[in-house]
Amino acid sequence: MINYTRRKFLRAAGTTVASLAISGCALAAERTANRPNILMILVDDLGYGDLSSYGAKDMQTPNIDKLMASGMRFDNFYANCPVCSPTRASLLTGRYPDLVGVPGVIRTHLTNNWGYLAPQAVLLPKLLNRTGYHTAMVGKWHLGLESPNTPNERGFDHFHGFLGDMMDDYYNHRRHGNNYMRLNNEEIDPKGHATDLFTQWSVDYINSRSKAAQPFFLYLAYNAPPTPIQPPDDWIKRIKNRENNISDKRAKLVALIEHLDDGIGRVIAALKNSGQSGNTLVIFTSDNGGQLNVGANNGPLRAGKQDMYEGGIREPMCAVWPGRIEPRSRSNRLALTMDLFPTICDAAGADIVHKIDGRSILPTLLGSDQPQEDRFLFWVRREGGGYGGRAYYAARYGDYKLVQNSPFEPLELYNLKDDPQEQNPLGIKHRMYQRLFTALRNHIIEAGAVPWEKYPVEIKSS
Repeated sequence: MINYTRRKFLRAAGTTVASLAISGCALAAERTANRPNILMILVDDLGYGDLSSYGAKDMQTPNIDKLMASGMRFDNFYANCPVCSPTRASLLTGRYPDLVGVPGVIRTHLTNNWGYLAPQAVLLPKLLNRTGYHTAMVGKWHLGLESPNTPNERGFDHFHGFLGDMMDDYYNHRRHGNNYMRLNNEEIDPKGHATDLFTQWSVDYINSRSKAAQPFFLYLAYNAPPTPIQPPDDWIKRIKNRENNISDKRAKLVALIEHLDDGIGRVIAALKNSGQSGNTLVIFTSDNGGQLNVGANNGPLRAGKQDMYEGGIREPMCAVWPGRIEPRSRSNRLALTMDLFPTICDAAGADIVHKIDGRSILPTLLGSDQPQEDRFLFWVRREGGGYGGRAYYAARYGDYKLVQNSPFEPLELYNLKDDPQEQNPLGIKHRMYQRLFTALRNHIIEAGAVPWEKYPVEIKSS
């Protein structure tokens, strides 16, 4: 059975309606002939207002801006969590992160680790492998530091990057003194700024696939621009010479983002120079909002990274596919990171036979009418430190959003259409409060059946 989305894709790729009745072998050949390469670019902690195309006045991001103009830009796209690991889990599984064991950030030390990727979770590269794709990941993994939760063991044919979360230094690539840099399963110790390394490794991979008949999926996950805010010195000088009266803090972040933009430009150029850009679907977004205390700009949105308000979870996003996605098109459709999983599968012709939570947005990308799904949406983050291991949440239905911005604050209900900056809570007696409260409770019950730690921590009494 070919679903509606797949049918629209095949028509857009030049397949006639009559060909839908051809034999299974012929249909498989048709899919193979039209499958695109796929480049998924995920950046880290990029604020909603920290691109010149999204309103930044003190920043120049020509390469990302060109991507935005070359395809469809989304103005209502959300990360699945206001922090890293859960959003990455949703991207690669198509599920809410707490339903695959990642309600919080995966870290080195067990007492401050809040996730363990579920063994039964089916990751995107596994499905694409079955469809004939060569799958690669470059950059920040952040879903496990050891076997069995390493990129190669979870489906990637090739991995060149960093297993951990943030780096303590962009140049020595350590975290808590550990070297998490890997080439597949081999520990490596490369020299250079992490952004430059991930860019070059992606360029090398793209060039290596230029003569291959097999399509590729490359997941490029930069670790920029989070702390430490450590751009190359010449980029800081460039910003300070250009922007009058910019603070040192802001200049460093702008330099780090512009350096990242330059790297993305080099990757896109490699696609073009190798003759592969014409049949490559490129998707760009961020894993959560910008960190305010290091100078990030989340535009008109309230709050930032770690917050359940819009500034923590609403993200820049675009998709480019020459000849398929209309340049300079724009969508106000509500979508989440987990929706990219079925979208990529639809574009690749990969069948999903297990349960997921994401919904494909491929019809929207291809210019077809796609009614907004009637669904409740949920966000969760469980964290240690001052949060004490407690979780906090948001839930949304239509324009209404229920927010608990920390475990120690009450839930607040907002109508985002009337109050996009979340300034005027509607109160617990509003008709949508109980409806969202009940839906969130049911989601918490479902997630409660999923283990999210490898084993319990034994705390010895003193």
